[in-house]
Amino acid sequence: MAAKDLGRAAAFPAIEKRYGKPMSYWFAVMAKVKGAKYPEQIALLRDKYGFSAAHANALVMHSRGSKSAKRFTTLAQYYKTINPHQVKTVKRVFKAITKKYPKLELVIAWNQPMLKMDSRYVFGVSVTKNYILIAPWSTEVISKFAPRLTPYKVNKKTIAIPNDWQVDEKLLQAMVKARLAQ
Repeated sequence: MAAKDLGRAAAFPAIEKRYGKPMSYWFAVMAKVKGAKYPEQIALLRDKYGFSAAHANALVMHSRGSKSAKRFTTLAQYYKTINPHQVKTVKRVFKAITKKYPKLELVIAWNQPMLKMDSRYVFGVSVTKNYILIAPWSTEVISKFAPRLTPYKVNKKTIAIPNDWQVDEKLLQAMVKARLAQ
């Protein structure tokens, strides 16, 4: 089954209506900041023109050549798009967590695999070329476990682990336990 693809252009009618200018105007705005970084382009649209995050993202990504808002509907589809070594690590991360918490549901949300309990997200994973990001969906959990996370790059909402990380089951399970207790 192919992934559902709504496309970036699906937001264009709403952008024209909400911000009062045709898309040709917005494409010209983006052409002027073509070399700027993604956050700078987003900030321009939000700060100067009052764009919502969703509309700014659709326009910026379209201007950067991403015509698709590709949506994965299955883990298999997601796994096909990442490095096989990362697939192994991501699968081990989720296996370590679901081993202790089998009632967590593994879903695709925001084009990433996530574990959730009922309607609450508990833990997520995202990948880049150089590392894997794990996210316990809580800055408080990250702060609580900061002493155990010193070998890794800790961001505000994520932890960067190596692509070939030797999965620390106890750490993952403890973070999920803390997240579920919130």
